[in-house]
Amino acid sequence: MENLNLIDTFSEFKELKNIDRATMMSVLEDVFRSLLARQYGSDENFDIIVNIDKGDFEIWRNREVVEDSELEDPNIQISLSDAKKIDEDYEVGEEVSDEVKLHDFGRRAILALRQHLTTRILDLEKNNIYMKYKDRIGDIVTGEVYQVWKREILILDDDGNELILPKSEQIPSDHFRKGDTIRAVVIKVEMKNNTPFIILSRTSPVFLERLFELEVPEIFDGLITIKKIVRVPGERAKVAVESYDERIDPVGACVGMKGSRIHGIVRELRNENIDVINYTTNLQLYISRALSPAKITSLKLFEDDNRVEIYLKPSEVSLAIGKGGLNIKLASQLTGFEIDVYREPGSEDEEDVNLEEFSDEIDGWIIDEFRSIGCDTAKSVLRLTTEDLVKRTDLEEETITEVINILKAEFE
Repeated sequence: MENLNLIDTFSEFKELKNIDRATMMSVLEDVFRSLLARQYGSDENFDIIVNIDKGDFEIWRNREVVEDSELEDPNIQISLSDAKKIDEDYEVGEEVSDEVKLHDFGRRAILALRQHLTTRILDLEKNNIYMKYKDRIGDIVTGEVYQVWKREILILDDDGNELILPKSEQIPSDHFRKGDTIRAVVIKVEMKNNTPFIILSRTSPVFLERLFELEVPEIFDGLITIKKIVRVPGERAKVAVESYDERIDPVGACVGMKGSRIHGIVRELRNENIDVINYTTNLQLYISRALSPAKITSLKLFEDDNRVEIYLKPSEVSLAIGKGGLNIKLASQLTGFEIDVYREPGSEDEEDVNLEEFSDEIDGWIIDEFRSIGCDTAKSVLRLTTEDLVKRTDLEEETITEVINILKAEFE
């Protein structure tokens, strides 16, 4: 019975686990040899024959025939009288090979052997999973949602391997239920307590990059290169692309006819707005494109400070800043420049007053905070609601209310 149970154990793993034949045979032989070494003190004179296809194995012990009076080590020697019981033709000095039955080891040894075998194969399988996904970092994988928890989602791939999608790596508008199919990119693979942890992400810029590679053949073929991606997951992203072939319009190729190519990416990312920008080494032009859809009147570049001053018509300021300040934030990340937005000189209302005029009533750092979102005059601040100003700046509502009251008093 023990023999059958042991055969069932490794036959089962042979069928269900992704372990190649040579490795499986090596593991089985190592496990048996460790048992033989414990049982007999040495495994050197044993031959182990494993037949994985039939789920069977044999253990043969080789011993030298010696005179009965000269028997010293029964593990490597056999007395002549015992040898003749096996075959009458044996003589001193010859080698006898006899099969060792598994039940000879005893029930406890067999149970230990089975446990050892199970542990070795499981460890091998875990290592295979780790190595498989270690090589797939940065690749998109598809799996099925198996369990949804508060802090993470458990996903099973096609082979039943467990993958983790933490809450922090999910798009805010993601809502998955058990059984849903999900796509994400592998960002980290690590071993904890001898168990592989495969961490996925849908918020990483790499995920967006891989989606572009899937949807745009020119990117996959290397005709178009993605220079940089910045994104606020689920809200907005900016992608700088460049083509080494003058005949190819990189932006047009990425967007596709009537948006056919980018539409699938936007849908996958829960309607995230994606701005595709033509990369250029001309910094002024690059910064202008990064602030799209706003149209810049002029700009002053301060490369030593990694800072740029942008001048726009009043109607373009809100476009440059974007909802919640996202457009200017992403443009800054994409270009690597801190962007200060100003209204075009002479475009303000005649009655408007520059915020600097209120420096005796409003602290300088508060004025700088307003200027950072493109509000450098009194009326530019008053055009926005308190709620918008709270969202766009790091100022407290009480401070903003106080500033609004000061500015309103100027025009009363």
